[in-house]
Amino acid sequence: MAAIVDSSFDAIIGKDLNSVITDWNRAAERMFGYSAQEAIGRSMLLLIPEHLHDEEADIIGRIRNGEGVASFDTMRRRKDGSLLAVSITVSPIRSLSGNIVGASTIARDITAAKESERRIRLLMREVNHRVKNQFAVILSMVRETNKRSASPGEFEEMIRARIMALSRSHDLLVTSEWAGASLFDLIQEHLKPFGHEERISLSGPLLTLQSNAVQNLGMAFHELGTNSSKYGALAGEGGRVEITWTVETDPEARRRFHLVWQETSNADAGNGEPNEETRKGFGTVVLQRVAPQALGGSSSLERSPGQMKWTLTAPLEAIVVPQLGVENEGDFSV
Repeated sequence: MAAIVDSSFDAIIGKDLNSVITDWNRAAERMFGYSAQEAIGRSMLLLIPEHLHDEEADIIGRIRNGEGVASFDTMRRRKDGSLLAVSITVSPIRSLSGNIVGASTIARDITAAKESERRIRLLMREVNHRVKNQFAVILSMVRETNKRSASPGEFEEMIRARIMALSRSHDLLVTSEWAGASLFDLIQEHLKPFGHEERISLSGPLLTLQSNAVQNLGMAFHELGTNSSKYGALAGEGGRVEITWTVETDPEARRRFHLVWQETSNADAGNGEPNEETRKGFGTVVLQRVAPQALGGSSSLERSPGQMKWTLTAPLEAIVVPQLGVENEGDFSV
């Protein structure tokens, strides 16, 4: 029995009816930082934060009445003063004559479980916020697309494509547990449906985008890709799309994110010029107003025969995940 107790991964502590520690296994040493010599003979209050001292009095009262204490979650204090989340079970110890002489306390470290619960709550709050935000975005899409659709069929096609684009951004965030997504992955994911990967080049530092930037830049890339595949560089032969981004420091020492979507096409391949209806559509609203405003930045959209250029500048802190951000200051090109 002594060997079992000593080799247990749970802290097993014996105490008398005055809460004085009488037994202390190796797991208790590892968990609380006190050696057996330091702990035995001292009060259990050594391990209990002051605001929880009444907890021990209640436990001893129940033990004196012959009751056990079923497993419950609480906090205990280590030798270094740090607090530890534990699950506690307390059982009476009886003498050979049947008298209650003390109690056996088993403590299990549940820090990992509590952290998991905290992360789940955080993720649920984030998901709730993002879902409500996406509902608002979808309603705006429906309203703006309906205004500019020539037929129910066209409306359905455009709405489906835009909602699927939101879904692709959402999938990237879910994969990372809402921790963010690579800008490179985001661009590739949104341009994949349009094909012509060999005519699209990407260049810039590795960035991990926060969720708000993922959603808004994802919408922008979808609209840019749609426009290019219908009227611009991806609509005919020979056109190219170049997407570059940099992190720059302005004169006031603030770090700024700068992105350029530049496409060139043959003069007979649409000239990068959407028709008037599309020019005033939801895509233009996203590029000129929705995305830059959501990221606290500014944008410009320039069109000329065979050319189309969209630029976005925003504070870096509105783009990247805090403490991650620029993962690699060196550029890459694809």
